Amino acid sequence: MDEWKKKNIRTLTFKELQTYFETIGEKKFRVKQVWEWLWQKHAHNFDEMTNLSKELRQTLSDTFSLQAIRLDVSQYSSDGTIKTRFKTHDNHLTEGVLIPVDNLPTGQAGRQTACVSSQIGCSLSCKFCATGYMERKRNLEFDEIYDEVVLLNLMAEKTYGKKLTNIVFMGMGEPLLNYKNVLKAIERITANDGLAMSARRITVSTAGVAKMIKQLGDDGVRFNLALSLHAANDAKRNEIMPINETNNIAALIEALNYFHQKTGNDITFEYILFKGVNDSMQDADDLIKIYKQVPVHLVNIIEYNPIDAADFTKPDKDATQKFMDYLANHRVNVRLRISRGKDIDAACGQLANKVSIPVATSQLV
Repeated sequence: MDEWKKKNIRTLTFKELQTYFETIGEKKFRVKQVWEWLWQKHAHNFDEMTNLSKELRQTLSDTFSLQAIRLDVSQYSSDGTIKTRFKTHDNHLTEGVLIPVDNLPTGQAGRQTACVSSQIGCSLSCKFCATGYMERKRNLEFDEIYDEVVLLNLMAEKTYGKKLTNIVFMGMGEPLLNYKNVLKAIERITANDGLAMSARRITVSTAGVAKMIKQLGDDGVRFNLALSLHAANDAKRNEIMPINETNNIAALIEALNYFHQKTGNDITFEYILFKGVNDSMQDADDLIKIYKQVPVHLVNIIEYNPIDAADFTKPDKDATQKFMDYLANHRVNVRLRISRGKDIDAACGQLANKVSIPVATSQLV
Protein backbone atom coordinates (compact mmCIF):
# COMPACT_ATOMS: atom_id res chain seq x y z
CA MET A 1 0.00 0.00 0.00
CA ASP A 2 3.05 2.26 0.13
CA GLU A 3 2.42 3.34 -3.48
CA TRP A 4 -0.67 5.25 -2.33
CA LYS A 5 0.73 6.66 0.91
CA LYS A 6 -0.17 10.33 1.25
CA LYS A 7 -0.49 10.77 -2.50
CA ASN A 8 -2.78 13.65 -3.45
CA ILE A 9 -6.01 11.77 -4.17
CA ARG A 10 -7.06 14.27 -6.84
CA THR A 11 -4.07 13.33 -9.00
CA LEU A 12 -5.61 9.86 -9.45
CA THR A 13 -7.61 9.07 -12.55
CA PHE A 14 -10.98 7.37 -12.17
CA LYS A 15 -9.38 4.11 -13.24
CA GLU A 16 -6.58 4.47 -10.68
CA LEU A 17 -9.15 5.14 -7.98
CA GLN A 18 -10.95 1.97 -9.04
CA THR A 19 -7.71 0.02 -8.71
CA TYR A 20 -7.18 1.37 -5.20
CA PHE A 21 -10.67 0.40 -4.04
CA GLU A 22 -10.17 -3.07 -5.46
CA THR A 23 -6.97 -3.48 -3.43
CA ILE A 24 -8.81 -2.69 -0.17
CA GLY A 25 -11.82 -4.83 -1.03
CA GLU A 26 -14.37 -2.02 -1.25
CA LYS A 27 -17.47 -2.15 -3.43
CA LYS A 28 -17.30 -0.60 -6.90
CA PHE A 29 -19.97 2.05 -6.26
CA ARG A 30 -17.70 3.67 -3.67
CA VAL A 31 -15.42 4.84 -6.48
CA LYS A 32 -18.15 6.95 -8.03
CA GLN A 33 -19.16 8.33 -4.64
CA VAL A 34 -15.63 9.49 -3.85
CA TRP A 35 -15.12 10.85 -7.37
CA GLU A 36 -18.28 12.92 -7.04
CA TRP A 37 -17.11 14.28 -3.68
CA LEU A 38 -13.79 15.29 -5.20
CA TRP A 39 -14.99 16.93 -8.42
CA GLN A 40 -18.70 17.76 -8.16
CA LYS A 41 -19.49 18.14 -4.47
CA HIS A 42 -16.11 19.79 -3.88
CA ALA A 43 -15.18 18.16 -0.58
CA HIS A 44 -12.10 19.80 0.91
CA ASN A 45 -11.46 16.99 3.38
CA PHE A 46 -12.44 13.36 3.79
CA ASP A 47 -14.75 14.02 6.76
CA GLU A 48 -17.10 15.88 4.42
CA MET A 49 -17.77 12.67 2.48
CA THR A 50 -20.79 11.87 4.62
CA ASN A 51 -22.20 8.95 2.61
CA LEU A 52 -19.05 6.96 3.35
CA SER A 53 -18.57 5.05 6.58
CA LYS A 54 -16.38 6.61 9.25
CA GLU A 55 -14.00 3.70 8.84
CA LEU A 56 -13.61 4.29 5.09
CA ARG A 57 -13.17 8.02 5.60
CA GLN A 58 -10.44 7.32 8.11
CA THR A 59 -8.77 4.86 5.74
CA LEU A 60 -8.78 7.47 2.96
CA SER A 61 -7.42 10.10 5.33
CA ASP A 62 -4.64 7.79 6.49
CA THR A 63 -3.75 6.85 2.92
CA PHE A 64 -4.13 10.01 0.84
CA SER A 65 -3.76 13.76 1.10
CA LEU A 66 -6.39 16.21 -0.17
CA GLN A 67 -4.53 19.44 -0.82
CA ALA A 68 -7.38 21.87 -1.29
CA ILE A 69 -6.85 25.61 -1.20
CA ARG A 70 -9.00 27.65 1.14
CA LEU A 71 -10.28 31.19 1.39
CA ASP A 72 -8.02 33.47 3.39
CA VAL A 73 -9.50 36.99 3.16
CA SER A 74 -11.71 38.89 0.73
CA GLN A 75 -12.19 42.50 -0.20
CA TYR A 76 -15.26 44.13 -1.73
CA SER A 77 -15.13 46.92 -4.30
CA SER A 78 -17.73 49.67 -4.61
CA ASP A 79 -18.41 48.41 -8.16
CA GLY A 80 -19.31 44.89 -6.97
CA THR A 81 -15.97 43.26 -7.74
CA ILE A 82 -14.70 40.87 -5.07
CA LYS A 83 -10.99 40.11 -4.66
CA THR A 84 -10.11 37.00 -2.68
CA ARG A 85 -6.79 35.81 -1.40
CA PHE A 86 -6.43 32.04 -1.27
CA LYS A 87 -4.09 30.03 0.94
CA THR A 88 -2.60 26.75 -0.25
CA HIS A 89 -2.00 23.65 1.85
CA ASP A 90 1.66 24.71 2.23
CA ASN A 91 0.66 28.27 3.24
CA HIS A 92 1.45 30.10 0.01
CA LEU A 93 -0.87 32.92 -1.08
CA THR A 94 -2.44 33.72 -4.42
CA GLU A 95 -5.41 35.79 -5.58
CA GLY A 96 -8.55 35.49 -7.64
CA VAL A 97 -11.20 38.03 -8.59
CA LEU A 98 -14.95 37.75 -9.15
CA ILE A 99 -16.16 40.37 -11.62
CA PRO A 100 -19.93 40.84 -12.00
CA VAL A 101 -20.82 42.63 -15.23
CA ASP A 102 -24.07 44.20 -16.45
CA ASN A 103 -25.67 44.59 -13.05
CA LEU A 104 -29.44 44.56 -13.19
CA PRO A 105 -31.80 46.75 -11.10
CA THR A 106 -32.61 43.74 -8.91
CA GLY A 107 -28.99 43.49 -7.83
CA GLN A 108 -28.47 40.37 -9.94
CA ALA A 109 -25.57 40.24 -12.37
CA GLY A 110 -25.81 39.41 -16.05
CA ARG A 111 -22.33 37.98 -16.52
CA GLN A 112 -20.07 36.58 -13.82
CA THR A 113 -16.39 36.36 -14.65
CA ALA A 114 -13.75 34.65 -12.55
CA CYS A 115 -10.20 35.92 -12.98
CA VAL A 116 -7.92 33.16 -11.73
CA SER A 117 -4.20 32.78 -11.08
CA SER A 118 -1.92 30.06 -12.41
CA GLN A 119 1.21 30.65 -10.35
CA ILE A 120 2.22 31.89 -6.92
CA GLY A 121 4.03 35.04 -7.96
CA CYS A 122 5.52 35.44 -11.43
CA SER A 123 8.91 35.24 -13.11
CA LEU A 124 8.34 37.56 -16.07
CA SER A 125 8.97 40.98 -14.43
CA CYS A 126 6.65 43.06 -16.61
CA LYS A 127 7.34 46.64 -15.51
CA PHE A 128 3.70 47.70 -15.15
CA CYS A 129 2.42 44.66 -13.24
CA ALA A 130 2.47 44.33 -9.45
CA THR A 131 2.75 40.54 -9.63
CA GLY A 132 5.84 40.94 -11.82
CA TYR A 133 7.68 42.49 -8.88
CA MET A 134 7.04 39.42 -6.76
CA GLU A 135 9.17 36.29 -6.62
CA ARG A 136 7.66 33.23 -8.25
CA LYS A 137 7.30 30.69 -5.46
CA ARG A 138 5.86 27.79 -7.45
CA ASN A 139 3.25 26.76 -9.97
CA LEU A 140 -0.29 26.14 -8.83
CA GLU A 141 -1.31 22.50 -9.24
CA PHE A 142 -4.24 21.73 -11.52
CA ASP A 143 -6.56 20.90 -8.61
CA GLU A 144 -5.64 24.15 -6.85
CA ILE A 145 -6.59 26.13 -9.98
CA TYR A 146 -9.82 24.11 -10.06
CA ASP A 147 -10.42 25.07 -6.41
CA GLU A 148 -10.07 28.76 -7.28
CA VAL A 149 -12.86 28.43 -9.82
CA VAL A 150 -15.04 26.40 -7.44
CA LEU A 151 -14.68 28.93 -4.63
CA LEU A 152 -15.31 31.91 -6.90
CA ASN A 153 -18.34 30.13 -8.32
CA LEU A 154 -19.73 29.57 -4.82
CA MET A 155 -19.08 33.24 -4.10
CA ALA A 156 -20.95 34.26 -7.25
CA GLU A 157 -23.95 32.15 -6.28
CA LYS A 158 -23.91 33.39 -2.69
CA THR A 159 -23.45 37.07 -3.52
CA TYR A 160 -25.26 37.48 -6.85
CA GLY A 161 -27.46 34.40 -7.10
CA LYS A 162 -25.84 33.28 -10.35
CA LYS A 163 -23.08 30.87 -11.32
CA LEU A 164 -19.96 31.83 -13.19
CA THR A 165 -20.44 32.43 -16.90
CA ASN A 166 -16.82 33.12 -17.89
CA ILE A 167 -13.29 32.35 -16.72
CA VAL A 168 -10.17 34.31 -17.62
CA PHE A 169 -6.65 33.20 -16.76
CA MET A 170 -5.49 36.77 -16.20
CA GLY A 171 -4.54 36.63 -12.52
CA MET A 172 -1.12 36.07 -11.01
CA GLY A 173 1.49 34.24 -13.09
CA GLU A 174 2.04 33.25 -16.71
CA PRO A 175 -0.35 30.40 -17.62
CA LEU A 176 1.81 29.04 -20.44
CA LEU A 177 4.74 28.58 -18.05
CA ASN A 178 2.48 26.26 -16.06
CA TYR A 179 1.18 24.58 -19.19
CA LYS A 180 0.29 21.08 -18.04
CA ASN A 181 -1.51 22.19 -14.88
CA VAL A 182 -3.49 24.90 -16.68
CA LEU A 183 -4.66 22.50 -19.38
CA LYS A 184 -5.52 19.79 -16.86
CA ALA A 185 -7.44 22.30 -14.74
CA ILE A 186 -9.44 23.39 -17.79
CA GLU A 187 -10.07 19.73 -18.62
CA ARG A 188 -11.64 19.27 -15.15
CA ILE A 189 -13.52 22.59 -15.35
CA THR A 190 -15.10 21.62 -18.68
CA ALA A 191 -15.65 17.91 -17.91
CA ASN A 192 -19.22 16.67 -17.46
CA ASP A 193 -18.15 15.14 -14.17
CA GLY A 194 -16.48 18.42 -13.18
CA LEU A 195 -17.96 21.92 -13.51
CA ALA A 196 -19.23 21.24 -17.06
CA MET A 197 -18.41 24.76 -18.27
CA SER A 198 -17.98 25.46 -21.96
CA ALA A 199 -14.37 25.89 -23.12
CA ARG A 200 -15.61 28.73 -25.34
CA ARG A 201 -16.27 30.69 -22.14
CA ILE A 202 -12.64 30.39 -21.05
CA THR A 203 -9.82 32.71 -22.12
CA VAL A 204 -6.17 32.09 -21.35
CA SER A 205 -4.01 35.20 -21.39
CA THR A 206 -0.29 35.07 -22.11
CA ALA A 207 2.52 37.61 -22.10
CA GLY A 208 3.76 35.78 -25.18
CA VAL A 209 5.51 32.41 -25.01
CA ALA A 210 5.68 31.59 -28.73
CA LYS A 211 6.67 27.94 -28.37
CA MET A 212 3.78 27.21 -26.02
CA ILE A 213 1.27 29.14 -28.15
CA LYS A 214 2.14 26.72 -30.95
CA GLN A 215 1.77 23.83 -28.52
CA LEU A 216 -1.77 24.99 -27.78
CA GLY A 217 -2.46 24.66 -31.48
CA ASP A 218 -0.94 21.18 -31.63
CA ASP A 219 -3.01 20.14 -28.63
CA GLY A 220 -6.21 21.37 -30.30
CA VAL A 221 -7.44 23.35 -27.31
CA ARG A 222 -10.98 24.72 -27.44
CA PHE A 223 -10.58 27.83 -25.29
CA ASN A 224 -9.77 31.34 -26.50
CA LEU A 225 -6.41 33.08 -26.32
CA ALA A 226 -5.46 36.62 -25.34
CA LEU A 227 -2.04 38.11 -26.00
CA SER A 228 -0.88 40.82 -23.60
CA LEU A 229 0.76 42.92 -26.29
CA HIS A 230 1.00 46.41 -24.69
CA ALA A 231 3.58 47.68 -27.19
CA ALA A 232 3.63 47.18 -30.95
CA ASN A 233 7.34 47.35 -31.68
CA ASP A 234 10.17 45.28 -30.25
CA ALA A 235 12.18 48.15 -28.77
CA LYS A 236 9.30 49.38 -26.60
CA ARG A 237 8.06 45.89 -25.77
CA ASN A 238 11.57 44.83 -24.69
CA GLU A 239 11.60 47.77 -22.30
CA ILE A 240 8.33 47.05 -20.51
CA MET A 241 8.08 43.27 -21.06
CA PRO A 242 11.49 41.52 -20.88
CA ILE A 243 9.97 38.30 -22.22
CA ASN A 244 9.92 39.99 -25.63
CA GLU A 245 13.71 39.68 -25.83
CA THR A 246 13.30 35.92 -26.38
CA ASN A 247 9.78 35.99 -27.86
CA ASN A 248 9.75 38.94 -30.22
CA ILE A 249 6.76 40.23 -32.13
CA ALA A 250 7.62 38.39 -35.35
CA ALA A 251 7.78 35.09 -33.44
CA LEU A 252 4.47 35.84 -31.76
CA ILE A 253 2.78 36.67 -35.09
CA GLU A 254 3.95 33.33 -36.48
CA ALA A 255 2.81 31.46 -33.36
CA LEU A 256 -0.62 33.12 -33.25
CA ASN A 257 -1.27 32.35 -36.90
CA TYR A 258 -0.29 28.73 -36.27
CA PHE A 259 -2.62 28.60 -33.25
CA HIS A 260 -5.54 29.98 -35.24
CA GLN A 261 -4.87 27.72 -38.21
CA LYS A 262 -4.97 24.69 -35.91
CA THR A 263 -7.92 25.66 -33.70
CA GLY A 264 -9.96 28.47 -35.26
CA ASN A 265 -10.35 29.89 -31.74
CA ASP A 266 -10.69 33.60 -30.99
CA ILE A 267 -7.55 35.66 -30.43
CA THR A 268 -7.65 38.95 -28.53
CA PHE A 269 -4.95 41.58 -28.15
CA GLU A 270 -4.72 43.29 -24.77
CA TYR A 271 -3.14 46.74 -24.95
CA ILE A 272 -2.67 48.92 -21.86
CA LEU A 273 -2.22 52.57 -22.75
CA PHE A 274 0.69 54.32 -21.01
CA LYS A 275 1.01 58.08 -21.35
CA GLY A 276 4.03 59.02 -23.43
CA VAL A 277 5.08 55.39 -23.89
CA ASN A 278 2.78 53.61 -26.34
CA ASP A 279 -0.07 56.04 -27.04
CA SER A 280 1.18 57.97 -30.08
CA MET A 281 -0.25 57.71 -33.57
CA GLN A 282 2.97 55.96 -34.61
CA ASP A 283 2.23 53.36 -31.93
CA ALA A 284 -1.28 53.05 -33.32
CA ASP A 285 0.15 52.50 -36.83
CA ASP A 286 2.47 49.80 -35.48
CA LEU A 287 -0.48 48.12 -33.80
CA ILE A 288 -2.50 48.24 -37.01
CA LYS A 289 0.35 46.53 -38.89
CA ILE A 290 0.35 43.64 -36.40
CA TYR A 291 -3.44 43.46 -36.40
CA LYS A 292 -3.43 42.98 -40.17
CA GLN A 293 -1.02 40.04 -39.90
CA VAL A 294 -3.02 38.03 -37.35
CA PRO A 295 -6.71 36.96 -37.40
CA VAL A 296 -7.46 38.99 -34.28
CA HIS A 297 -11.02 38.93 -33.02
CA LEU A 298 -10.71 42.07 -30.88
CA VAL A 299 -8.24 44.62 -29.55
CA ASN A 300 -8.97 45.50 -25.93
CA ILE A 301 -7.62 48.91 -24.97
CA ILE A 302 -7.12 48.86 -21.20
CA GLU A 303 -6.70 51.85 -18.93
CA TYR A 304 -3.56 51.68 -16.83
CA ASN A 305 -4.03 50.94 -13.15
CA PRO A 306 -1.32 52.43 -10.93
CA ILE A 307 0.93 50.27 -8.75
CA ASP A 308 3.40 51.33 -6.06
CA ALA A 309 6.46 49.92 -7.83
CA ALA A 310 6.07 51.76 -11.16
CA ASP A 311 5.61 55.38 -12.26
CA PHE A 312 3.55 54.90 -15.41
CA THR A 313 0.49 57.10 -15.89
CA LYS A 314 -2.54 56.75 -18.13
CA PRO A 315 -3.39 59.22 -20.90
CA ASP A 316 -6.43 61.43 -20.45
CA LYS A 317 -9.80 60.49 -21.91
CA ASP A 318 -9.36 62.61 -25.04
CA ALA A 319 -6.00 61.03 -25.86
CA THR A 320 -7.41 57.56 -25.26
CA GLN A 321 -10.40 58.27 -27.49
CA LYS A 322 -8.15 59.70 -30.22
CA PHE A 323 -6.04 56.53 -30.16
CA MET A 324 -9.11 54.30 -30.36
CA ASP A 325 -10.75 56.37 -33.10
CA TYR A 326 -7.59 56.12 -35.18
CA LEU A 327 -7.64 52.34 -34.84
CA ALA A 328 -11.35 52.12 -35.64
CA ASN A 329 -10.90 54.33 -38.71
CA HIS A 330 -8.37 51.77 -39.96
CA ARG A 331 -10.88 48.94 -39.55
CA VAL A 332 -9.55 47.60 -36.27
CA ASN A 333 -12.21 46.02 -34.06
CA VAL A 334 -11.36 47.91 -30.89
CA ARG A 335 -13.02 48.24 -27.50
CA LEU A 336 -12.18 50.08 -24.29
CA ARG A 337 -12.09 47.73 -21.35
CA ILE A 338 -12.98 49.59 -18.18
CA SER A 339 -11.03 48.22 -15.24
CA ARG A 340 -13.01 46.89 -12.31
CA GLY A 341 -12.07 46.79 -8.65
CA LYS A 342 -9.47 49.57 -8.77
CA ASP A 343 -10.34 50.74 -5.27
CA ILE A 344 -9.26 47.36 -3.83
CA ASP A 345 -6.23 46.77 -6.09
CA ALA A 346 -8.13 44.09 -8.00
CA ALA A 347 -7.83 45.61 -11.48
CA CYS A 348 -5.56 44.52 -14.32
CA GLY A 349 -1.93 44.48 -13.19
CA GLN A 350 -2.63 45.17 -9.52
CA LEU A 351 -2.69 41.70 -7.92
CA ALA A 352 0.03 41.45 -5.27
CA ASN A 353 -1.51 39.72 -2.23
CA LYS A 354 -2.52 43.03 -0.64
CA VAL A 355 -6.03 41.99 0.47
CA SER A 356 -6.66 43.75 3.76
CA ILE A 357 -10.28 43.31 4.83
CA PRO A 358 -10.94 39.90 6.42
CA VAL A 359 -14.22 38.15 5.76
CA ALA A 360 -15.21 34.95 7.54
CA THR A 361 -15.03 31.98 5.22
CA SER A 362 -18.44 30.78 6.39
CA GLN A 363 -20.02 33.97 5.03
CA LEU A 364 -18.92 33.10 1.52
CA VAL A 365 -19.36 29.35 1.28
